[in-house]
Amino acid sequence: LAAGLILAAILTPVLLVAATGAQAANHGLPASAARAGMRAVKVRPGDSLWSIALRAEPNADPRVVSQEIIQFNALSGSVLVPGQTLWVPRG
Repeated sequence: LAAGLILAAILTPVLLVAATGAQAANHGLPASAARAGMRAVKVRPGDSLWSIALRAEPNADPRVVSQEIIQFNALSGSVLVPGQTLWVPRG
């Protein structure tokens, strides 16, 4: 029993760190986000939030969609890197 408690005390912080890292890797979105109107896109050279917003939701206000992309992906600004994966609303 004591060995089990010691093992649990050692493994609990390790598992918490692993879970936090996994959530950070997917931008904090649960797997259900992809099924809830979101899709992943790769940033292409020359892309901007505006151009991605227009492609994602062509009939919506790109200012609103850009803000949604920033929030969904926890971006700190509008700088994008080619190859970066972003969650965007399904159009």
